[in-house]
Amino acid sequence: MDQLHDHIKGNRQNYNKARLLESDLTETPVELFSQWLQMAIDEGVHEPIAMNLATVDEAGKPSSRMVLMRGFDENGFVFYTNYNSRKGRNISVQPMVALNFYWHELNKQIRIEGSAMAIDPASSDEYFRSRPKESQLGAWASAQSSSLKSRQALDDSFAALSVKFKDQPVPRPPHWGGYLVTPQLF
Repeated sequence: MDQLHDHIKGNRQNYNKARLLESDLTETPVELFSQWLQMAIDEGVHEPIAMNLATVDEAGKPSSRMVLMRGFDENGFVFYTNYNSRKGRNISVQPMVALNFYWHELNKQIRIEGSAMAIDPASSDEYFRSRPKESQLGAWASAQSSSLKSRQALDDSFAALSVKFKDQPVPRPPHWGGYLVTPQLF
């Protein structure tokens, strides 16, 4: 353990690879985000759309997890989830959230703070239809952020749903959809 602690204390990296100069700034933060996201994609960053989402519950207890950004524009950043998940429950009582995109290979990160709000059902339906059928079935089968009775119960639920929707489109569950995070700070 001492060797591990020595490694942690002595681990220093040069983060001067990508300095941010005033001349690099764009007219809006979203434009700069777009440039940096494109750089991350061009550099082959693994999961460049992965972002850390931090929420708090009614008691102010924080929670963070990685989610995938599925869209962005001047209005904000979109992700999808189960509304009954811990993050969904937290957002329902305290819509202020924080996002963090970290692209190690670029030595860049962007922090965003703002409010999250459910997007319109039609947009959630459209994105849900674009997902692989297994992911659609998983949205129905999994009670995200809840304890499982057993792995077998989850597998059985998934199998039953696979039979039920075998030859038909899978509708979006009412407990699943998108959120738009409207930035108040970049």
